[in-house]
Amino acid sequence: MRAIRSAFPPVVGRTVGGIHALVHIAGNQEYWLIQTGVGPEKARQCAARLLDSQSFSLMISTGFACALIAVDIGALLVGHEVVYSGGEGTGFIPPISVPGEEQDRIVEYAQAIMPKVHMGRFVSTDHVIWSAREKRAFADKTQAIGLDMESAALAVEAHRVRTPFIIIRTVSDLLDEDLPLDFNLFLRPTGWLRGIGSVLAAPSCLLKLGRLRRQSVDAAEALTVFFRRYAATRAHQRQEGAATPM
Repeated sequence: MRAIRSAFPPVVGRTVGGIHALVHIAGNQEYWLIQTGVGPEKARQCAARLLDSQSFSLMISTGFACALIAVDIGALLVGHEVVYSGGEGTGFIPPISVPGEEQDRIVEYAQAIMPKVHMGRFVSTDHVIWSAREKRAFADKTQAIGLDMESAALAVEAHRVRTPFIIIRTVSDLLDEDLPLDFNLFLRPTGWLRGIGSVLAAPSCLLKLGRLRRQSVDAAEALTVFFRRYAATRAHQRQEGAATPM
């Protein structure tokens, strides 16, 4: 959230449908920044309450992602469709076919600055995929370029209210690396004690956690740069449009 907020100063607070948002206003354009929380259920509930109370020209699922292709830390990945893989198996979320000018603009901008292979399908799961072996299995099974936990839920809610949708995330962990530990422990009600116990039992985790932190800092910076430059490009386009006789 700090990475995105850094791209859109200043912001004002608003509450809609019980959801707190930070809003950046640039002329007649508004950028709403909402933190959904971790996991599909929190994302779904947040999106449903927000979209039932407010309309948008585009919804973007953004944040960090696990790469399922060979890329570097901080690489940007753009998803135009998403697969969900959870306890009940794997299912496709229909590509969002709602047309929208803002969606077209951000896709065009992304295509101009990143390789074509960085755009494709995402997969969302209901738990953290932390081993390289499991990551490779997901890559082979879904042919996705990136993995997260929230995008499928957000896509379903966007599709429900006919809002254009896209995924723009930055890589914080790579296909062929294990995460320092099983972070699913921390997502359970009593998991913190077990998670801390895992770290204490294997002190080498601290070094790996330091590496993951550095990777997250690099990924966050890439996300800030992308949205800062995109917002500047849109502001320039609006100025040109205002100066052009119609």
